[in-house]
Amino acid sequence: MANSKRDLFLKRRLRVRNKLRKVNAGRPRLSVHRSNKNISVQLIDDVQGVTLASASSLEKDLGIVGKNNKDAAAKVGAAIAERAKKAGVEEAYFDRGGFLFHGKVKALADAAREAGLKL
Repeated sequence: MANSKRDLFLKRRLRVRNKLRKVNAGRPRLSVHRSNKNISVQLIDDVQGVTLASASSLEKDLGIVGKNNKDAAAKVGAAIAERAKKAGVEEAYFDRGGFLFHGKVKALADAAREAGLKL
């Protein structure tokens, strides 16, 4: 029986997370979630089980409400890098979840790197 798109997504997400767990050296995880309308990202410390910082395209102060494009993703990436620095985080692992690394997800990661976060 063929796998549905959702099943393939979940398999991809678990594969990415398991690889991150193997190489995790105490660094936090930058987890990305992309919906059809918005993109959000969290900086998660898996050891303590807490979220250190987050950013989303839903935030009004970023000025990107209602837009779902690469520019919005880049603004969210720059915002999370700035908030990570305030939280004292210099480097993190990039957890793309089950999303492919292109388009909005890649734009977010590139913007976070340009803003000084090591991924």
